[in-house]
Amino acid sequence: MATIKANSYNIYIGDKSFDALNTFLTKNKYSHYYIICDEHTFEFCLPTLLFHAPLLNEAEIIELESGEDKKTLETCLQVWGALTDTGADKKSLIINLGGGVISDLGGFVASTFKRGIDCINIPTTLLSMVDASVGGKTGVDFEGIKNHIGTTAEPKGIFINPTFLETLSERQIKNGFAEIIKIALIADSVFWKELKKLKSTTEFSSEKIITKAVELKNTIVKKDLHETNIRKSLNFGHNIGHALESALIKQNKDVLHGEAIAAGMIMETEIAQSLKRISVKEQKEITDYIRSIYKNIKITKDTESQLLQYILHDKKNEGDDLCFALPKGVGAYELYCGVKLDLIKKAISNY
Repeated sequence: MATIKANSYNIYIGDKSFDALNTFLTKNKYSHYYIICDEHTFEFCLPTLLFHAPLLNEAEIIELESGEDKKTLETCLQVWGALTDTGADKKSLIINLGGGVISDLGGFVASTFKRGIDCINIPTTLLSMVDASVGGKTGVDFEGIKNHIGTTAEPKGIFINPTFLETLSERQIKNGFAEIIKIALIADSVFWKELKKLKSTTEFSSEKIITKAVELKNTIVKKDLHETNIRKSLNFGHNIGHALESALIKQNKDVLHGEAIAAGMIMETEIAQSLKRISVKEQKEITDYIRSIYKNIKITKDTESQLLQYILHDKKNEGDDLCFALPKGVGAYELYCGVKLDLIKKAISNY
């Protein structure tokens, strides 16, 4: 089992993460346990968790509907209501058992209930293992804008058990792998070379790959928890990717976060090349690899129009300047403010 030290908590990765969880629960005396899950983790993951962590057999289960479109303040109201109705207090613990939606929403609920109670994350998807559960960002979507309302509040622990991934489809594994590609491109050229050799989803989600991706993200977060500097690098692919995801969800189109981010990385890589931050050769290398894994997303004129509106409202912007985290060569990044809308439109058109 790998143990990674974050700012104020530990991240445990491997089959023995359940042992670490039991040690944590025994050491910390909580008055109530609450497990937040969705219908999928309720069926496929909760029984495994309760078997390996018997202290949680008396926990209150709060089951939510799955889907990004359920990551709203309305859902938070339901959870806050359930906590209140069952007597949750300041010494209660929330356990987020699920993917990115559960860790984002559950973390936000915990950070605001009674001005903050403890939570831990037990991620069950590759996306949440390598990205969403790590780093203390919480939040919900508002008026179609991704993570528009949220807090920065670190969990008390993250317990990553790759065996949960056995229940995932190939599409869901690829969904999380996009964030692994991202972290390599902005933080570690050697890791990028390693990723390019991987061929199967089994390789994409190995414990070794998960551990390396988490280590890279954790190193960045420890330096810049509140995203004033280097943590902005983690937004590569997300200006256009988040906007595309929001636009397609609004149209009730079937899209996963990682699929939108993969498209966002292709388009933002073109912007980086246009601004001479990377070479044509590097652009082709990045684009060819991403396209070898992810299908193209059709962007209609209506989608493009909505997409551009979401980009203009992106929380990463500074005043009227559109700010993008762009690769500067492979394995490094540069925050570039002042990206012109025409350049974005061109990248969308070429995609």
